[in-house]
Amino acid sequence: MQNSLIIKVYGAEQKCASCVHLPSAKETAEWLEAAISRKYPDRLFQVLYIDMEKPDHEEDQLFSARIMEEDLFYPVVVINGEIAAEGNPNLKTIYSIIEQNGYGAVS
Repeated sequence: MQNSLIIKVYGAEQKCASCVHLPSAKETAEWLEAAISRKYPDRLFQVLYIDMEKPDHEEDQLFSARIMEEDLFYPVVVINGEIAAEGNPNLKTIYSIIEQNGYGAVS
């Protein structure tokens, strides 16, 4: 069996100015988890919400700083260490990246 796919959703309680009409990063993480579990019910994965203002791990601290330095729109969705989406994520894009990482639907 494959290892679990890690999907991180970076965000903050305060939405970015361009994203005020969108769901919060935490809501986006919950939405992604539900959508991915429906699409790939037999695959192991984790969706983790990372608060950019209070990251727990050094890796998340560094990535949070990068988001701020590069003025990325959050939430920022990261799959296996690569940015998959920023702002309002597109499910088709997320699914495509999941499948490119070898976590497609079971045949």
